[in-house]
Amino acid sequence: MPWLLWLARAERTRTVLLTSWFFGVAFTCAVFGWFARGIAAYADAPAWQGWLALVLLAPVLQPQFISHALARNWLARRSVGWLRVALASACVYVATEWALAKLFEDTLGHGLFPSRHLRQAADLAGAPGLTLAILLGNECVCAARRRRSLRPLLGLALLLTALFAYGELRVREAAAREASSPAVAAGLVQADISRYGALRAELGTYDAVRAILDAHFALSSEALERGPLDLLLWPETVYPTTFGAPKSEAGAAFDREIGAFVAETGVPLVFGAYDAEGGREYNAAVFLAPTGGPRVEFDSYRKAQLFPLTERVPALFASERVRRMLPWLGTWQPGPGAQVVDVALRDGRTLRVAPLICYDAVSTGLAREEVRRGAELFVTLSNDSWFATGGGPRLHLVVSAFRSIETRRPQLRVTNTGISALIDATGELVATAGVHERAVLTGHVHPERAATTLVLALGEWLGPVSVAAAIAMMLPLALARRS
Repeated sequence: MPWLLWLARAERTRTVLLTSWFFGVAFTCAVFGWFARGIAAYADAPAWQGWLALVLLAPVLQPQFISHALARNWLARRSVGWLRVALASACVYVATEWALAKLFEDTLGHGLFPSRHLRQAADLAGAPGLTLAILLGNECVCAARRRRSLRPLLGLALLLTALFAYGELRVREAAAREASSPAVAAGLVQADISRYGALRAELGTYDAVRAILDAHFALSSEALERGPLDLLLWPETVYPTTFGAPKSEAGAAFDREIGAFVAETGVPLVFGAYDAEGGREYNAAVFLAPTGGPRVEFDSYRKAQLFPLTERVPALFASERVRRMLPWLGTWQPGPGAQVVDVALRDGRTLRVAPLICYDAVSTGLAREEVRRGAELFVTLSNDSWFATGGGPRLHLVVSAFRSIETRRPQLRVTNTGISALIDATGELVATAGVHERAVLTGHVHPERAATTLVLALGEWLGPVSVAAAIAMMLPLALARRS
């Protein structure tokens, strides 16, 4: 609201442009300071270089502040009603976020995640729908103060009442579905082991892999002792080599050991590893399922959404010269896209799993497509160790949880350094393991087969609608001025 009040008093376009840029930089530094530290750590660079990169990236990370401020100022100078200014500028804000894909797909609507009822409306238009509600709610308060009238606050009250009522309806529906749906017992292992490069330098490659596997075997045994499990999860790239295509005899022995563990426990295991084909390497999720004998069934998923530069580099910048200058550039290839993996459970059921690896969970489209293909449950593997300070892990968790709210499918999210979580279909965190906590999570989620939502049916419909609405409200004013 302070920002909106300032914009209401601003007159010169140049001033609005400069201050909105400054506001975007301030917001980026306050909210994404963890990313600056992550940039520096990953590139092995001084901290100031990470912060400089973040400041320079601010207009790219948060372009909506500039477009929103310019649109609002342009409208205000034409002496139209406050409601038209509020609606049109809010639509410009949402349209900008949709049209200019953001690195983390972050939006103000994610800030409503702590409210169990308010966040449920995300199944209508995703988190951007909540952003629109936040902007309009703040506009109501701003108008009430500037006009010294309580009437705009009535709009805020109606908006909140509608959101709470809808949230209560969806929470009750989810509870009723859970009551009639068989549960899946899952165990999630968070060993708090990171920076594998440093570990290899200290112990050697073999001993480093040995230490990582031993830690996960021990924690998995602890999870199994708590009671029968249907599924066991380890995090992204926990096995730092190719599985099923060993590069050495030692690697083949490790492969056999993991397979023997699954065969002995009788519990399907999902874990992160690498995959290779035709000289190309992929970030993969490996699915191992027992068969009742010494052999195990094998399936895999290749990460589809790769993080820019650190995981995937455009061919234009992939020359040897550039790589010598920036040795941290990624070399992975993207997988084919949405995939559903069938997992046979101990009671004879077949669980249809939607795998997501780290940055995959930021993509609303990938999650929707997997659910449209019949997925009942998200299994998300992540490595958040580079951002394991500040708000990074929490933001990644919240963005991931919105995939469950939008599609009404529960989620098992496991990371190496936190935050791991069991998430139900309302986005509720059933159980969590915090940052840098060595922990085992066990609990139950209820796979969902039939639930549907407006987001599933129409996708990211709010973005193009916001573009059309902004044009419809602003174009007549522009044309009238010319005439």
